[in-house]
Amino acid sequence: MEEMEHLFSISAAAQLAGMHPQTLRQYDRIGLVQPQRTAGRSRRYSLRDIVQLREVQRLSNAGVSLEGIRRVIDLENQVHALQSRVTELEAALDDALIYRPGARTFAAGTAGEIITLDQGRRRVQAAGGELVVWHPVRRSSRQLPADD
Repeated sequence: MEEMEHLFSISAAAQLAGMHPQTLRQYDRIGLVQPQRTAGRSRRYSLRDIVQLREVQRLSNAGVSLEGIRRVIDLENQVHALQSRVTELEAALDDALIYRPGARTFAAGTAGEIITLDQGRRRVQAAGGELVVWHPVRRSSRQLPADD
């Protein structure tokens, strides 16, 4: 089950969060936890919404005002969005580094280990050892070279 799937009605979400449905309606009105709406305007809560409702309850029990809770949730949502964006950018950077022609050079040591070399550097050969260097070629697809 995906955390962002909106599966739960207000009564099910209230039960899972340990709250009254009217409390969820109030939180929706003031913008604390805003579920998705169906075509018929019924509220549908995701697992992430349920987690937020529990956090609202925890903060409220700790004496934080509703405005303070709203601010905490806004900041947590920003952190979540930024973490997702960082993950996307890291994947894009990894792809760019992997598939950039000539960007990676490897050497095989005498024991068969693979060593990544810096661009433009050569590995010092041991006496009697052989050096194997591989340079990637530009490919039309984004697949790694197949092992032969």
